[in-house]
Amino acid sequence: MIKTKIYIALFISLAALISAVNAQAGIFEDEEARRAILEIRQRLDEFKVFQQKSEAEDERIKRSMVEEANTIEGLRAEIATLRGEKDSLAKDLSDAQRKLKDMAQSVEARFVSLEPIQVNVDGIDFMVSQSEKKEYDAAVEQFKKGDFVATTTAFNDFLRHYPQSGYRVISLFWLGNAQYATREYRDAIGNLRLLLSIDPKHPRAAEALLTISNCQLDMKDTKAAKRTWDDILKTYPDTEAAAAAKERIARIK
Repeated sequence: MIKTKIYIALFISLAALISAVNAQAGIFEDEEARRAILEIRQRLDEFKVFQQKSEAEDERIKRSMVEEANTIEGLRAEIATLRGEKDSLAKDLSDAQRKLKDMAQSVEARFVSLEPIQVNVDGIDFMVSQSEKKEYDAAVEQFKKGDFVATTTAFNDFLRHYPQSGYRVISLFWLGNAQYATREYRDAIGNLRLLLSIDPKHPRAAEALLTISNCQLDMKDTKAAKRTWDDILKTYPDTEAAAAAKERIARIK
């Protein structure tokens, strides 16, 4: 814009100079007039060259501005794309962190479920897994409900799943009593005698012998029942089972 004004001013000046030369042509000598005209023509030629260069420069500047505008627009589009990708990556990262947290909590819960815990049954402390305790408790619950068929199934399954469990002896006790209730006398006697062979000093040992005697009575084997009562009196004299054995011996006599 400034260059254009300069061109206009220069052109006006040259035009005025030409007018002055024409107006005073009669005053100067012909030679001087010619020199003046030649000088004016030279200046006009220089002006034309300058004008052409300026126009070319203006065109170059315009093209440069258009290119810069296009570049800026491209950068804006790229920035918008990058922002979109950033938001997408941020969401993916958030989802990944949430999934990782859920996985960590799940793994931790699994480890916790595998950690052994201490239990006390009939005054005896031992360690069991949480799944082991859960299955044992469920089997005992069946016995408390009086569903002895389900109890038998539950304890047979438990002993198969955990053959070396600390619950093994007491499980044999509940299993033998459930089998007595369902009149599976021989199975009941077998499991209760297994209990006695594993731990003859177990707190439930005397009760196990008493249940064996009940099975023998129901099987009409009174002699075997008497021998079992004698074993109770001899081995576990200060127990409730011993008192019950004395009472039953007295009744039979």
